[in-house]
Amino acid sequence: MSVATEASVKAPLTRDFGKLWTAAAFSNLADGLGRTAVPLIATTLTRDPLAIAAIGALAFLPWLVFGLPAGMIVDRLDRRWIMAIANTLRGGTAAVLAVLTVTGSLTIWWLFAGVLVFGFGETLFDNATNAIVPALVERRSLDRANGFMQAAQVTIDSFIATPIAGVLFAVSLALPLWVGAAGYAIPIALALLLPLTAARAFAKDATTQGESAAAQAEPMPAASTVSAREAVSYLWNHRFLRSMVIFTSIIGCAFSFAQAPTILYFLDELDVAPAAIGVVTAGIGLGALVGSLTAARLVARFGRGAVMLAANLLAGVSLFGVWAAPELVTGIIAYALMAFAVSTWNVPWGALRQAIVPGRIFGRVLGIIRTFTWGLFPFATLLGGLVARADLRLPYFIAGVVTLVTTLICVRLLRDASNHNDPEA
Repeated sequence: MSVATEASVKAPLTRDFGKLWTAAAFSNLADGLGRTAVPLIATTLTRDPLAIAAIGALAFLPWLVFGLPAGMIVDRLDRRWIMAIANTLRGGTAAVLAVLTVTGSLTIWWLFAGVLVFGFGETLFDNATNAIVPALVERRSLDRANGFMQAAQVTIDSFIATPIAGVLFAVSLALPLWVGAAGYAIPIALALLLPLTAARAFAKDATTQGESAAAQAEPMPAASTVSAREAVSYLWNHRFLRSMVIFTSIIGCAFSFAQAPTILYFLDELDVAPAAIGVVTAGIGLGALVGSLTAARLVARFGRGAVMLAANLLAGVSLFGVWAAPELVTGIIAYALMAFAVSTWNVPWGALRQAIVPGRIFGRVLGIIRTFTWGLFPFATLLGGLVARADLRLPYFIAGVVTLVTTLICVRLLRDASNHNDPEA
């Protein structure tokens, strides 16, 4: 490892980044409780794979209809307040679902509505946190910062929130919802404690290696005047980024298609008790955690392109492993390898977007990217649910084929990721 890459890995992260990380961590706690509790609650109302898949589909639907508007809001308004309002919305929704559960008034349609609201809040919170990261850390630290953010998400989701949600669910259907509502409260205060540099995009983009964005530019006194049409034009005319978005959309749809029957796969195919789902996902989360923590070093050693290519190849092979798993331990190992691959991919992909896209339009461009990519996931998830009605394992096999074929076609594109490290107008 060269002196430059070693310095990049060890570059210190700021105290303000620590506040952002903590806010995201508590939000991840609440998210993780909901992601486990809501599908489990749904299985007490129906065992239809399509209905269970609809829970996952509706979680992504807001990215289709609100991804771009959310990005525009993030670029035009104070990002700290956006984070606070988004979590207020999600916390209130969790409390309402808990009340409906306690009173016996909950139906599958209420769960569908609640998941939609959670999704709308997520578009705002996630866009804001992604846009803030480059304002709080040095450019050379983006991979490391994104690795820490994802490690927090994986650790809390898989090793804290999900196991706890399974236990709380066994005690009372509403209990994980109550705890999740409380978990959304702390990030509200932390978001408002972030510095002014986190509020808006910068008047100019940081380009000096080793110098933080906050040290190079003053926050814009007014909202960005760049239109959504200009942001769309930027993405369309950026050949590499446009191609990467298309590739990510295809791969992401394959994963969404495969994961549609996940809860029923473990409950019905591998005979896992509902209260033990958290233990199963903790094993899966171990792979995701390792990927999050090692991705930055892998990128520093081998380059973004090689790491992103290898991650997708491993993900495809792991999907076949889940499809063929004869029993629980093998299924968990295969799923954990897939989670490792996805986490390893997410770190350089997030850093790549932050490195390429100018800060003044980052929120809108990210909103467009997620509208196009995550907006397709609901349809892929529902399709996976339909296929799972015939065979709960079949979606994993089909997704493995799509992932490997698409990755092999795009080898040159993925390897080119190592050549894009600075803002590109």
